[in-house]
Amino acid sequence: MTNKSLEILPSKEALIERSLQLVLKKMMAAVKERGICTIALAGGNTPKPLYEAIATQDLPWDKIHVFWGDERYVPLTHLDSNEGMARSAWLSKVPIPEGNIHPMPTDEPEPAMAAQKHEIQLQEFFKTASGIFPVLDIVLLGMGDDGHTASLFPHTSALKVRDRLIAVGTKDGQPRLTFTVPLINHARCVFFIVAGASKQPALTQIFAEVGDDSNYPSRLIQPTGELYWLLDQSAGEVLAE
Repeated sequence: MTNKSLEILPSKEALIERSLQLVLKKMMAAVKERGICTIALAGGNTPKPLYEAIATQDLPWDKIHVFWGDERYVPLTHLDSNEGMARSAWLSKVPIPEGNIHPMPTDEPEPAMAAQKHEIQLQEFFKTASGIFPVLDIVLLGMGDDGHTASLFPHTSALKVRDRLIAVGTKDGQPRLTFTVPLINHARCVFFIVAGASKQPALTQIFAEVGDDSNYPSRLIQPTGELYWLLDQSAGEVLAE
């Protein structure tokens, strides 16, 4: 049963501060309990100030391993690169070993080849056999106005993948790499960090007792570990009524 928590913060600044507090707590607990922390990052604008705040912390960087929950199929230097954003906001500013950074590859001729390559990379790092899902300590997620998360978009084939770690997502005909639903759901702790009034219609559907998972993919995220929904007032007021 998922341990689900919903918090509505009074502002975006408060949302980032609370996110920082909880993420740091989970990172340090993972290092204390298992010797390392594995964290998968989200893209988009909302988590950027969180990454900037983490970059100011004094953490055991050699024990932190960074992954991505999804990636646009563009070079690192592209403005849309999730890896590029995280490196600029956080990773380039701290003494984390380069070997602790595990980006999704976007240099294969076909995205499907890159997905398979990254799946093998994850299996090697976590020492898991084919068909076994690794357990990440922390997965950070955002949510789009359409209810998508990672690159799991409504009514796309990636939503249905249950036998792989990485799938090819698509948006507007453009490929992306994404964690699959079961990989996310095997995490010890999943954070949704969501801001903005434009998210209200999707949140209403996602938190409804009965709904369409294929139309609102964030409904599919029900991890075996903890699930935190952290919302600013603009996004969350519809759930506080």
